[in-house]
Amino acid sequence: MDIGSALLLALALMLVLEGVLPFLAPRLWRETFARLVALSDGQLRFVGLASMLAGVTLLSWLR
Repeated sequence: MDIGSALLLALALMLVLEGVLPFLAPRLWRETFARLVALSDGQLRFVGLASMLAGVTLLSWLR
């Protein structure tokens, strides 16, 4: 599999996973999103960093 196919596959999987919560529990998703919007920039950066580190760790573990 070349890098382009792998990136498209990863993007497709991300879109599926991102759509699960709004599809199954739209009210919970809306409340969670409202809480995220209320966070400060530093808090949002920390959430983003933690998410990226978790993803890199999971990828490393799976490979």
